[in-house]
Amino acid sequence: MSKFDLTGKVALVTGASYGIGFAIAKAFAKAGATIVFNDIKQELVDKGIEAYAAKNITAHGYVCDVTDETAVNAMVATIEKEIGVIDILVNNAGIIKRIPMCEMSAAEFRQVIDVDLNAPFIMSKAVIPSMIKKGHGKIINICSMMSELGRETVSAYAAAKGGLKMLTKNIASEYGAYNIQCNGIGPGYIATPQTAPLREIQPDGERHPFDKFIIAKTPAERWGTPEDLEGPAVFLASDASDFVNGHILYVDGGILAYIGKQP
Repeated sequence: MSKFDLTGKVALVTGASYGIGFAIAKAFAKAGATIVFNDIKQELVDKGIEAYAAKNITAHGYVCDVTDETAVNAMVATIEKEIGVIDILVNNAGIIKRIPMCEMSAAEFRQVIDVDLNAPFIMSKAVIPSMIKKGHGKIINICSMMSELGRETVSAYAAAKGGLKMLTKNIASEYGAYNIQCNGIGPGYIATPQTAPLREIQPDGERHPFDKFIIAKTPAERWGTPEDLEGPAVFLASDASDFVNGHILYVDGGILAYIGKQP
């Protein structure tokens, strides 16, 4: 059997009705895993189930706010009862607010921290006890290049993703002895419907200024695709990564290694 085979594994990917989470869950399904996901509203869960079905994947969807510890514990207990113990957790759900720091309220800052940092803590804490009993587990946190770098208007997001990087290392430190591996994936700039406006050709026929900026900063000279995250995610979810722990795998086309082109 391949070390990358996920047959018989139950994988919970938070916020995976669409986008990066959906791509990762789809890859897990292709590798043999049973897919479970959540979203904050029933309509999003329903859309997610339809999207998986269109790819011939039977996914199990649950409505749950990942910042609500009581709701998370109830969801995990239900999944264990209805599907099985969670072998793989991907903390994918997240938000970003692009607001200059001095214009951002403390409440807005706290909301981003709550979803992007507190929720992965709550989710991980909910699944680890059963992973310990089972004798193995994989936790993958979706970090960001903002786990390493700052940028205008994303103070809360960068603070949360930097914290998530360190939470990843600490989970590895505390629970590695129980054969639990906790690693992160740091996506670069990914071409999704959400980033499509940043890649539109301008009325003068030129590329969007932000598109030019990203291409100039990326040795690969392209945006990433959700599919670029599939292999790294399957690796970190599989037996192939059993001695990889506390690592952040940046899937960014080389941005973090590169100072950028000379003007």
